Amino acid sequence: MSIDEKYMGRAVELAVQALGRTSPNPVVGAVVVLEGEVVGEGYHQLAGTPHAEIHALNQAGERARGATLYVTLEPCCHYGKTPPCVDAIIGSGIKRVVVAIQDPNPQVSGQGIARLKAAGIEVEVGVLEEEARRANEFFFKFITTGMPFVALKTAMTMDGKIATRTGDSRWVTGEKARRFVHELRNIYDAVLVGVGTVLKDNPMLNTRLDVAGKRDPMRVILDGRLEIPLDSQIVLTSNQQCTLVVTSRKADIGKIAVLEDAGVEVLQLGDKPDFIPLVPVLEELARLGVTSILVEGGGQVNASFLEAGLVDKVYWFIAPKICGGESAPTPVRGTGVEMMDQARKLRQFDLSRFDDDVLITGYF
Repeated sequence: MSIDEKYMGRAVELAVQALGRTSPNPVVGAVVVLEGEVVGEGYHQLAGTPHAEIHALNQAGERARGATLYVTLEPCCHYGKTPPCVDAIIGSGIKRVVVAIQDPNPQVSGQGIARLKAAGIEVEVGVLEEEARRANEFFFKFITTGMPFVALKTAMTMDGKIATRTGDSRWVTGEKARRFVHELRNIYDAVLVGVGTVLKDNPMLNTRLDVAGKRDPMRVILDGRLEIPLDSQIVLTSNQQCTLVVTSRKADIGKIAVLEDAGVEVLQLGDKPDFIPLVPVLEELARLGVTSILVEGGGQVNASFLEAGLVDKVYWFIAPKICGGESAPTPVRGTGVEMMDQARKLRQFDLSRFDDDVLITGYF
């Protein structure tokens, strides 16, 4: 590992501490190094607050003069809710800037690097680029396509069942795996399920972690026939946790009014109660500033997202159990492919363990 990779690695570590807190902006970490010593570091903590570079430069003070700044994303050069970071960098006397990856935002996109070079600062780009891209995968998808990053989470037994033939699904995986799911909810902007999950499990879909600064994601319920019970935990807690129910234009107006009085936001899309158009759902969520969605649906919702090619990433738990049963539900229903060579393949994946459970994390 090179010296630059060492300090950039620290900057990435800082950046990911803010996952789920800076949306719709990126997470960024910065480290100031003078003569082999870290003299300042920081990360972008909340949208609208000072950026990582400002925290690091403020901590370094006069020791920033002649130092090297490591930053996980190209410094901004435009006025937003905060002034341009390049101005602060230039004014600090920083001699060299190492950038992990160029900012895809059209308002920046190379202009920040150009400004630094024009001021006589040495700039290097591309150190730990893949790690920095992964840390900002939500932002990169959102800023380049205008659509949220979509991840699908499911848990199944070794024989591919998400519940028994009676519908019992508590619990497929163990406690550590379930805690990890709450850690995911803590960083994703929204969690999405179909109304079938609400009817079967009556879930809260909140973040149950005993940590400081945890936050609950927006809950999105696909419910074309507006079957969600008014006494469900989702409805009863909608004043405490942002909740959006997506239904059809044929839904009962009276029930919509009751749900809205309870604090639920209702979005009507399409004229087919049995079919919710997913792309308009994602477009609407993007308009609301949602940059990332964790799909925790059943087999039909999962199939709908996969068949539409809308899934960017999967978290796929496999528990060392066997349920059996032809009628026991599976993680993906739908039509399915006809030939094995038509199956969707992950282009890269990682394996990890949570006690006895195995997690496959991968990308399409």
